Amino acid sequence: MKWKIRQEQTGDEAVIAEVTRAAFAGKAYANGDEDTLPAKLRDGGALILSLVAVTGKTVIGHVALSPAKVGDAKWLAVGPVSVVPDHQGRGIGSALVNHAVTVAQAYGRGGVVLEGDPAFYGRLGFVQSNALTHQGKPSRHLQTIAFDGDAAGDVEFHPVFSE
Repeated sequence: MKWKIRQEQTGDEAVIAEVTRAAFAGKAYANGDEDTLPAKLRDGGALILSLVAVTGKTVIGHVALSPAKVGDAKWLAVGPVSVVPDHQGRGIGSALVNHAVTVAQAYGRGGVVLEGDPAFYGRLGFVQSNALTHQGKPSRHLQTIAFDGDAAGDVEFHPVFSE
């Protein structure tokens, strides 16, 4: 079945949480609170972009953009990225991320940053760099697409990511 991407609409909030919960359920890398992140970002005025993938009227995927910093530069964070399990592996997550990155370029930030699987996000143009740290520690999961210059320094995500 065909799907499309649109901006989050009023009334999508609960289903976005459910999609995120389902997507991260049982994953070794999940913290167990990913489903609350979109609402926390929304409530904190930090949900800069919220896109959903829909088939018909059913939300099957979601991606969020929020403020971040790399060193002293203003960036945007991509995530969480979620696709319901029975629709994974069909290019929906990639399409959501690519759409979010395209929109992010209009915001005049240094680039986009995320923490995720290098094998998946590397295919989408994200690059891991030893010049990046998070809370002072390097991570092979920190990846960026720089719009302006290089990515170097400590990555600071919105505070809701560490609540």
